Amino acid sequence: MALSIGIVGLPNVGKSTLFTALAKAQVEAANYPFATIEPNVGIVSVPDKRLDTLAQMVQPKKVIPAAVEFNDIAGLVKGASEGAGLGNQFLAHIRETDAIAEVVRFFPDENIIHVDGKVDPQSDAETIKLELILADIATMERIIQRLEKEVKRDKGMQANLDVAQKLLVHLEADHRAYGCELTDEERLLAREFHLLTMKPMLYVANVDEDQLSAIHSGELELAEITGQRPIALCAKVESELAELDEAEAAEFLADLGIEESGLVTLIREAYALLGLQSYFTAGPQEARAWTVPVGAKAPQAAGVIHTDFERGFIKAEVVSFDDYVRYDGEKGARDAGRLRLEGKDYTVQDGDVMHFKFNV
Repeated sequence: MALSIGIVGLPNVGKSTLFTALAKAQVEAANYPFATIEPNVGIVSVPDKRLDTLAQMVQPKKVIPAAVEFNDIAGLVKGASEGAGLGNQFLAHIRETDAIAEVVRFFPDENIIHVDGKVDPQSDAETIKLELILADIATMERIIQRLEKEVKRDKGMQANLDVAQKLLVHLEADHRAYGCELTDEERLLAREFHLLTMKPMLYVANVDEDQLSAIHSGELELAEITGQRPIALCAKVESELAELDEAEAAEFLADLGIEESGLVTLIREAYALLGLQSYFTAGPQEARAWTVPVGAKAPQAAGVIHTDFERGFIKAEVVSFDDYVRYDGEKGARDAGRLRLEGKDYTVQDGDVMHFKFNV
């Protein structure tokens, strides 16, 4: 499954321009037979030079990168939590994503009118935060009413009610649910409520080209938004990069004094935010990157490929990416004693090259 990120923002902040650039960069749908590509969904490959290196070494028939699914969430305006604009559609779509990337306008442009008449990133962020909190308060009020009735029949539901009431108090104090102090057990119960503000959130500062160059040269530093440093990118630049081949894109970025595209930065930061990492499989048929949580055990990593791999897991052959390259592939790593057999308790490391043994 691809990591799913919902792109949100007020009108005229550059959200649609950014999504259009992402959609142009989307990977060939044939590599993801179970992915439905809709007009508002783009599946984009995760850039990873390690996979490119493996592909050069193994020369497989197919190279399949990890993927991120970007959802262009429409209709957010003031009052969305009460159904204004496309509020209900917005709320329904955002509940399905793993994280939220909020595009906030930093660029000045007299030709593009801001919905509130002035460019104010902090105010924009507060508007969206308030709409999400109001929607979650309404959700929790309904859930608490239901749980109060259930507790009368089943005292075992008291813990669920306690967590719901704790979250409602937190939300009513204008705080996102994500920051509520909960035990691990309480957080598991809270997941059942599917709260919008429980999702991890990234802020994306849409800047112009001059601001982007100044940020990368160290001449300009963006102010934090609700205590978080935003990711700076220029939707216009990303749109232009999407039209170029690899060499032209690299030259364009160099002219701007930038090492990587905003898309690459956004994906990397999303992985870090959600505690994700990649491991690889490499062979004559395909070289592929797989996404697993940091701390995942070997059977869990096997299950990402197929549930049978996890169910019938026996052992995993593992070599680090560095050793795979250093010893010229699997055979060289094996001969050098760097390829290991690991069991069910092995914790997968970022960049591991793995082969699973299983029996079902």
